[in-house]
Amino acid sequence: MSSLSEQSRSEMPPAAAASFILDDQVQHLLRRAHQRASAIFLSVLADAQLTPTQFFALARLYETGKLSQNRLGRLAAMDPATIQGVIRRLQERGFIERLPDPNDRRRMVLSLSPLGQETVAALLADAQSIGEEILSPLDAEQRRTFLSLLKKLV
Repeated sequence: MSSLSEQSRSEMPPAAAASFILDDQVQHLLRRAHQRASAIFLSVLADAQLTPTQFFALARLYETGKLSQNRLGRLAAMDPATIQGVIRRLQERGFIERLPDPNDRRRMVLSLSPLGQETVAALLADAQSIGEEILSPLDAEQRRTFLSLLKKLV
């Protein structure tokens, strides 16, 4: 009896079966790179007890100031359900405040609380070191090229 991978390969067109090598597939490599980046993030910022998505939402608010939840989600590249959960957890921990929008009384805007401001400011150096560690296998020119190409993909 042949193995599952042999059966699957035998069902593929011969050219596809011969040319498909998982370790050369961009989707697989991006997934592995994401796993590595997440592991580095969690090890460096473990004491803060923030997920990457929570930190990115806080960092975006730190950069921009007050934002609607919808706009924050778009700027932090999160879908509405994800940003809603992230905001709820950050608000419960006292990092974010909801304030009335001065331009539209029906809408609320999000802002970092004093604790949120202090937390993000304290974590910025560590957050910078995460990027350095992720890119550590690359020399300076490779880093510039990689980041330029990655920005094109996103």
